[in-house]
Amino acid sequence: MAQVALITGASSGLGEQFAHRFARDGHDVILVARNEARLNALAERLRISKVRTFTLPFDLADPTTPEKLFAAVKALGLEVDFLVNNAGFGSNGPFLELDVKREVEMVQVNCTAILELCHRFVVPMKARGRGRVLNIASTAGFQPGPYMATYYATKAFVLSFSEALSHELAGTGVTVTASCPGATSTEFAKVAGNDTSRLFQRPGVAKAEDVVHDAYEAMMQGEALTVHGWLNYLAFQSLRFSPRAVARSIAASLNKPPGA
Repeated sequence: MAQVALITGASSGLGEQFAHRFARDGHDVILVARNEARLNALAERLRISKVRTFTLPFDLADPTTPEKLFAAVKALGLEVDFLVNNAGFGSNGPFLELDVKREVEMVQVNCTAILELCHRFVVPMKARGRGRVLNIASTAGFQPGPYMATYYATKAFVLSFSEALSHELAGTGVTVTASCPGATSTEFAKVAGNDTSRLFQRPGVAKAEDVVHDAYEAMMQGEALTVHGWLNYLAFQSLRFSPRAVARSIAASLNKPPGA
């Protein structure tokens, strides 16, 4: 029987690309996102791969969703072999000028939901002695990010949490991988409101399919951490020796919206 991958944020961007990659390799997929119409359209496109597709329209901004999602998967009689925590969003602007309710929802989606989904789905993975988890972090997780303060902080959480869990699960048959892409061409920037920032206007913005290939391969190899792109890797390494004030200033210059 085919193994099963659960992918959050599956209706577009990286999530949609992950769904195609798992289906191409013969894995059944559980697609999770808020937009039911998009999920159903994606499921229809995936059926050409002859895999089973399941759509679960849930909003991870709702604190009750992880428990409901776990119950829904159980009701389908499915065991999750691959958990891809891809759902997430950002915002752009001076923190005190942003909608605080939206910032709190960001922490719920980007951090709390990942924590709870990992606990609920990895416990049975460990009991079975097999499973793989892929958490989408970001190069933003390596430094503070003025004008995207909450987003950068959430990705620091995802990175730290994933690496710690990876260490704890060593030898159990379950692996945890944190993928850290840089700026990527998806709907993320437009939703966050920083699609016109220096970060997304400079050369080198990655293609979603390339990021997904790197993350997928790292997960399958059981790597704890992968940084997509050699320029991002060099930047990550340079942060180890850069003064914190310099790192903050560089991030601020890339994220600062016009007029801020």
